[in-house]
Amino acid sequence: MVSLVASGSSLKPVVWVGGSRRDLRKLPRKVRQMFGYAIYRAQEGQHQPDSKTLKGFGGGSVTEVVEDFDGSTFRAVYTTRFAGVVYVLHVFQKKSKKGARTPQPELELIRKRIQDAEADYRQRRGH
Repeated sequence: MVSLVASGSSLKPVVWVGGSRRDLRKLPRKVRQMFGYAIYRAQEGQHQPDSKTLKGFGGGSVTEVVEDFDGSTFRAVYTTRFAGVVYVLHVFQKKSKKGARTPQPELELIRKRIQDAEADYRQRRGH
């Protein structure tokens, strides 16, 4: 996991789970900027206006941001479930043409990365 310390003292640090940071870097610039802004808002304790709760993960602690660009759909998923930190769980291009639902393999990867984030959070807290 890659952790970035927030530049402002009131901002929560960001922890990139798995290949989420690498995957973000591969996206078109406009999409990266939009996702970066959404993550920044999460660091401030706010929500980007177009973000939504990802269903099936209990409560509103897992957030999905969707951006359409050049005929493709891109998604970033992060969680603020753990106090004082934003974990970016997954960033990907949605390839399925079967509706707006997040594909099952992507949901399974997000579930695994939430477990990884939880283990990382416990380790950081010394538990």
